[in-house]
Amino acid sequence: MITEAPAFKISPVKESRVGQLDPDKIVFGTLFTDHMLVADCVNGEWQTPEILPYGSIAYDPAIASLHYGQSIFEGMKAFKNVDGDVVMFRPEENFKRFNISAERMCMPSVPEEIFLGGLRELLNLDRNWVPDGDDNSLYLRPFMFASDVYLGVRPSLNYRFMIIMSPAGQYYAEPPKVKVETEFIRAAEGGVGYAKCAGNYAASLYPAKLAQEQGYTQLLWTDAKTHSRFEESGTMNVFFVKDGKILTPKTSSTILKGITRDSLLQIAKSLDIEVSEQDVYVKDIIDGIASGSVSEVFGAGTAVVVSPFSAVGFEGNDYVLPEITESSVSSKLKNALNDIRKGKTEDRFGWVYKV
Repeated sequence: MITEAPAFKISPVKESRVGQLDPDKIVFGTLFTDHMLVADCVNGEWQTPEILPYGSIAYDPAIASLHYGQSIFEGMKAFKNVDGDVVMFRPEENFKRFNISAERMCMPSVPEEIFLGGLRELLNLDRNWVPDGDDNSLYLRPFMFASDVYLGVRPSLNYRFMIIMSPAGQYYAEPPKVKVETEFIRAAEGGVGYAKCAGNYAASLYPAKLAQEQGYTQLLWTDAKTHSRFEESGTMNVFFVKDGKILTPKTSSTILKGITRDSLLQIAKSLDIEVSEQDVYVKDIIDGIASGSVSEVFGAGTAVVVSPFSAVGFEGNDYVLPEITESSVSSKLKNALNDIRKGKTEDRFGWVYKV
């Protein structure tokens, strides 16, 4: 259950911009809803949350988050189900993970009534922004950053928590072609790989840029020590289908515990598809694609949902994967997940929350 929201201060817009939304022409992360949530933590005390018209924020050039990187976020989605209701998918899991990230980054925990209650208040105000369409949703971005005006290396004393929302459609127009990364690293043991902190994504931009210049869409990250084991793919957890069985790297301090990942594993088991969370070695997968025993490689995450890859690049060679069909494992998982979210099938897992 979502805790009742505190007495939010709400300043609604005079006129909605929802007319700018075209459900058939959504570009991810470019259009934002009418309202945003703002809550400040001052010397350890959370102030009254406010919901304001979406707009720019002004800060001092010495704000700590710009200089020392204390910044975390979550990615979530709201959907319109077959009855026209607005629903969220497993929001309590994002709330838990957000505060795990906060702890790692020396930031305060956000109370449930502000995080989850705030999402509910925002969605009630901006429910008309949830787009129709099987592949469409409203992307929800809670985030928090250090707000001290201080140029010194220490945890900030003050923080700002915010939520903004943006209509989303299909993330990739075509199946991504990915490259196995064996030089740069995403995360190392003892680091912040399991946290959704901004620095993780900033560090990935340069190697991803190099791969894109070589014709790849994204990277398949490998372990920092030996580059022999797969970890993640870009902004996604990664799955492999070998001889009909799903293999996925087991989570660790270097791998984000994806909520979509966990959902797909539970769905797979309910469909009697064999699953193994284990060390997945690059050589085994490349050899498997070449021999035909590996039939699918796909990523999974909030933004992409389920994204099958067209090919895997390794040591100068591209290993092409078979085309995905409706009988493919990734298709079955994606369809089952979307049917639960959209209310087309029974939510046997208790994942969907009606706003």
